[in-house]
Amino acid sequence: MCGIIGYIGKKNINEVIMRGLERLEYRGYDSCGICVVQDGKLLTKKTEGRLQKLNALLLNKPFTGNVGIGHTRWATHGAPNDINAHPQFDCAQKIAVVHNGIIENYQTLRQWLMSRGHKFVSETDTEVIPHLIEEHYDGDLLRAIQHTLKLLEGTYGLAIVSSYEPNKLYVVRNGSPLILGICSNGEFIVASDATAIIDLTRTVTYLADGEIVVLEQGKHKITNLANEKIEKETEEVLLDLAEIEKGGFPHFMLKEIFEQTETITDALRGRIILKQGLVRLGGLDTVIKTQEKEIKASDFLSRTDRFIISACGTSWHAALVGEYLLESFAKLPTEVEYASELRYRTMLAVPNTVMFVISQSGETADTIAVLRKAKEVKIPVLGIVNVVGSSIARETDAGIYLHAGSEIGVASTKAFTSQVVVLTLLSLFLAEKRQTLSESIRVEIINALENIPQQVKEILSRQDDLKRIAKEYHKYNNFLYLGRGVNFPVALEGALKLKEISYIHAEGYPAAEMKHGPIALIDKNMPVVVIATDTDDLIYQKVVSNIEEVRARGGNIIAIATEGNQEMKNLATEVIYVPKTHGYLTPLLNVIPLQLLAYHIAVLRGCDIDKPRHLAKSVTVE
Repeated sequence: MCGIIGYIGKKNINEVIMRGLERLEYRGYDSCGICVVQDGKLLTKKTEGRLQKLNALLLNKPFTGNVGIGHTRWATHGAPNDINAHPQFDCAQKIAVVHNGIIENYQTLRQWLMSRGHKFVSETDTEVIPHLIEEHYDGDLLRAIQHTLKLLEGTYGLAIVSSYEPNKLYVVRNGSPLILGICSNGEFIVASDATAIIDLTRTVTYLADGEIVVLEQGKHKITNLANEKIEKETEEVLLDLAEIEKGGFPHFMLKEIFEQTETITDALRGRIILKQGLVRLGGLDTVIKTQEKEIKASDFLSRTDRFIISACGTSWHAALVGEYLLESFAKLPTEVEYASELRYRTMLAVPNTVMFVISQSGETADTIAVLRKAKEVKIPVLGIVNVVGSSIARETDAGIYLHAGSEIGVASTKAFTSQVVVLTLLSLFLAEKRQTLSESIRVEIINALENIPQQVKEILSRQDDLKRIAKEYHKYNNFLYLGRGVNFPVALEGALKLKEISYIHAEGYPAAEMKHGPIALIDKNMPVVVIATDTDDLIYQKVVSNIEEVRARGGNIIAIATEGNQEMKNLATEVIYVPKTHGYLTPLLNVIPLQLLAYHIAVLRGCDIDKPRHLAKSVTVE
């Protein structure tokens, strides 16, 4: 959701904060603002729209000063406009707050504050925070902040400055990620994620819920609501600056699509022993607590009776692929649940159940809520995440990292394929532990996995074919995506990519379900994308029958087919060929042309690829 940055130091404060906001803009980009303590006063500029508008304001009259905060917003309460942009202030304009999250009881607090004489100017939930601090301020700003936090219900990451204490910066976390960067020269930078701080420092502390940081030049203190001092270790961020630059590509999304040759390799690296068909997942060597005893995660997984996978969005689609793999390879009953739904259902602690939560960012609010709920009923929870040091990475009992590097594009691409690779490895790992697949079949699948990066490269080299097809179809306003078996989730993912970045209405369906309603929509104005690769003869023939049904009703068919399939040329309007691989690995190849098709259609429609309307990269609020 929103991006927060705060800085205390002697560098050019405009450059530091604006550079940080540029790195955070993928988190929200409908309005933005900056506040600097200058000569003991709070000076602010904020505006509806993108950072270019804010930067233009600063060029006319730049700030000086050593303490400041900045914000780029994804609107929740209140329309995107200058007034609702952050920072938000108290009545006296002496306290400024930037906020990521949602204050659930803000209406009650607002009414109480108004009865006490406070005047509100915005529609935001955030504005109650500086007013509450003002209400409780008696000369001790930290104590006023602590009193305020005890009244708030919801999630928040906060950065606070005040003319009462012009040389200090206060930072608070409760459910919304914040990272403290510690510079060698006594300066500090705080941000919603590491991308905004790594050109100043790689030494960081990940803040936990309920922690308050007081920053001054050359020193910092971390306390909790009870004013108890907390000692925390620092960690080194290994993120490469090149990962968060476009590298010559016009958009981050296209760069990340093309990075999949490397990210799939990185997800496999060091995790397979080819000749024996073995998988080694070091993240599962951690000892975890179960209802019975302490046990190594890998040993518990090998005798579990039931898997639950919970995720949201693209990660949920990857989880659906994982369901097919776990049930087929490891013979493990598996349920895939939307985290946003599961968090409000009764969660039963069935013996020998394990939960995996999947999240690229590791900060998805609904997924974290499910994680915590499962732990309350003593279900072991493991994570599949990309961001090291994220909330899910720290709160799960054990897990597996994707090693996909930073994903800046709001529409997830490389994280999806990395998640599918990790779920494939997990399924093979458990199949070996549970002796549900022979060594020869495991070797066959792992050999095919090793070839996937080169096959992805082959598909990417045919980008011009996807551009041509995009040119033919970019003016259509509705698409249908069909897939069967392990490729049904790929149909969902392809439709989601098109919706996210081109704003075309698109739906993914199991191919057989087309006859149960969607077939009524098919005509010459409804392109139908069909995944028709050779997973096995039975499923392929069923998909061919579905294609025939679409043809009979005048539909235009864009087929994803296996190289060498000449039959498809006579059936489909357009055919996109992918290399042949093992049937259960086809999602890793089939999704690539769907990503490219969505991308090029969106480009032709003039859409903002990396910052699609109403979306943000990390959904850290409900």
